[in-house]
Amino acid sequence: MRNVLIVTGGGRGIGAAVSRLAATRGYAVCVNYRSDAEAARKVVQAITAAGGTAFAVAADVSRQAEVERLFQTVDRELGRVTALVNNAGVVAPQGRVDQLDEQRLTRLFTTNINSAFLCSKEAVLRMSTAHGGPGGAIVNVSSAASRLGSPGEYVDYAASKGAMDTLTTGLSVEVAREGIRVNAVRPGFIRTTMHADGGEPGRVDRLQHLLPMGRGGEPEEVAEAVVWLLSEAASFVTGSFIDLAGGK
Repeated sequence: MRNVLIVTGGGRGIGAAVSRLAATRGYAVCVNYRSDAEAARKVVQAITAAGGTAFAVAADVSRQAEVERLFQTVDRELGRVTALVNNAGVVAPQGRVDQLDEQRLTRLFTTNINSAFLCSKEAVLRMSTAHGGPGGAIVNVSSAASRLGSPGEYVDYAASKGAMDTLTTGLSVEVAREGIRVNAVRPGFIRTTMHADGGEPGRVDRLQHLLPMGRGGEPEEVAEAVVWLLSEAASFVTGSFIDLAGGK
């Protein structure tokens, strides 16, 4: 039985790096994306050109019907999923809590945390030995912001990642005896396009001097931790967090 991995938000940034690295480690990869088909296509092309197995599926993973369709498509094309990386997430323009509105909060929490719950549900239904599955691994891509709060910029984003940390802890215990491990990584200032989404493309350059290591991180550095947590090398690791934040 081969290892089948779904990476949500797999077309860019950390998700793309995870998809590419996992493919080199023998995973058949579903690169999920919401709207940027070209970015996902390039990730798939890089994987297949190197001899790996991958395909892309468009789905808004904050919507239950689309999550169900995503997993059913993977069932049909690759087989039963054995690994899931909940990576899909968004930020909104930087601002204080007293500047937030309902529309922003609904979009952010629905995308960042509802998606992780919905995808984890479908993964557990396929992986859990209680449901006839072979077991598996889930890795949630949280953020150092869940520990630090991101005041003056992204308190709402930080709060959504705090919820993801709680999901990681609770679900890991819930399914520990059903053959599923659940862990999380908490990246800090990583060089991805998400900072541009928040209105400041050069944010890492501005803030990296605050880190003990004095530099920002790369998506590939986060991917190494994610793929390790998915692997049998981490077979006794569950409910754990790896901070990739340069010492912050």
